[in-house]
Amino acid sequence: MTLVEKLSAAKASGDFQALFDLVPYSKFLGLSARLDEGELITTMKYADHLIGNPTLPALHGGTLGALLESAAIFELLWRAETIVLPKTITLTVDYLRSGGPKDTYARSTVTRHGRRVANVRVEAWQDDRNAPVATAHAIFLVMREA
Repeated sequence: MTLVEKLSAAKASGDFQALFDLVPYSKFLGLSARLDEGELITTMKYADHLIGNPTLPALHGGTLGALLESAAIFELLWRAETIVLPKTITLTVDYLRSGGPKDTYARSTVTRHGRRVANVRVEAWQDDRNAPVATAHAIFLVMREA
């Protein structure tokens, strides 16, 4: 079964975790997702290997950036009728505060989805959704079914 067929099967069954299991790096990050009032919320489960500064301790910026980018990609895969996997054109991350040693959540909003390019905004938080630890804006190359 091809990756696109696996993606189609996961979308048809409503199995979010099957989407994440298709990407080994998402397993390393401990990513999972759930629908919450129609929003796809991506969770990065805390693990010691995600720490970048053990003195604070604080999550590594790369893991936060990966969570933001992954949340955007999975939002596009879940919501859109794509025929290929989205490819990142640009990703701009704003780190707003240190992420502590706890689970981190992300929510994406597709702000524009054309036939070839999609724009996505993402925010990540820990305890309080109104106090994000990081935000991002990403542009992806996508192909929609005609």
